[in-house]
Amino acid sequence: MSDLMRAAAFTETGGPEVLKMMELPAPQAGPGQVRVRVRAAGVQPFDTAIRAGWMPGYLDDIPFPRIPGNEFAGVIDQVGPDVTGFSAGDEVLGFNVLNCCAEYVVVPAANVTPKPAGVPWEVAGSLTAGVQTAELALDNLGLAAGETLLVHAAAGGVGTAAVQIARRRGATVIGTAREANHDYLRELGAIPVTYGEGLADRVRALAPGGVDAALDGAGGHALEVSLDLVADRRRIVTMVEHDKAGALGVRLVQGERSAERLGRYARLYAEGSFSWRVRRTYRLEEAAEAHRDVEGRHGAGKVVITP
Repeated sequence: MSDLMRAAAFTETGGPEVLKMMELPAPQAGPGQVRVRVRAAGVQPFDTAIRAGWMPGYLDDIPFPRIPGNEFAGVIDQVGPDVTGFSAGDEVLGFNVLNCCAEYVVVPAANVTPKPAGVPWEVAGSLTAGVQTAELALDNLGLAAGETLLVHAAAGGVGTAAVQIARRRGATVIGTAREANHDYLRELGAIPVTYGEGLADRVRALAPGGVDAALDGAGGHALEVSLDLVADRRRIVTMVEHDKAGALGVRLVQGERSAERLGRYARLYAEGSFSWRVRRTYRLEEAAEAHRDVEGRHGAGKVVITP
């Protein structure tokens, strides 16, 4: 039984440089829990915001050192009492609020799902944030067949999932991204459009019938454009401008993540019916650089840490 583990953690909030490699007590599985030896852990803006000092209202004050990371894939090596359906040696992917950027993570057994054999570790470990957030957001928007959805930051993790899920629901998708990522968006089924001055007019030209809903993964000017183009502000979800959402009358993502949803998209990937791109992997000791990469918000696909 491992008593210590390596983790990327921080003892004070701040920039990426506060993330340090630390040796910490390894968590042990309790009742209803499994411990997973992490093989891959995705990095997303939620993690960088936690590291910078933001804390969602549903979390109590978390003591230092804090370990970021809320999605992972790996091999179960401990099964706590009252757990059924999983055994040591099972390959799984799953989610947690924190603590995934480490060699081991302990989570409720309800937070993991079997990893299909055809899914690489890097994909499995970075899938949950994108597919769960995207499907919940589109459910919040009530997106229906025949409607037009505007997705900002469409080449990122959530955007990649949202484009495909919306297309599967029969919607037309216009996706904003840097020009270098336009071919990628076309592969996913979106109509690409470039950021910058005149964006609202470019979108109007692509959607003469209007834009029904918007998913904002960029904030700032992108959210302003969404407010200009979408008549019903309740059909705008922002994943960035948390502090402004209430005053503007737009939505934040609401709903609970589930292992069922995660497993469904993992199986779709294994079947070749769902695309996922990992743009770069970093070692655990390079976690600070991985956070800088994510905060740059320029690449298509996911950033992943491999302990």
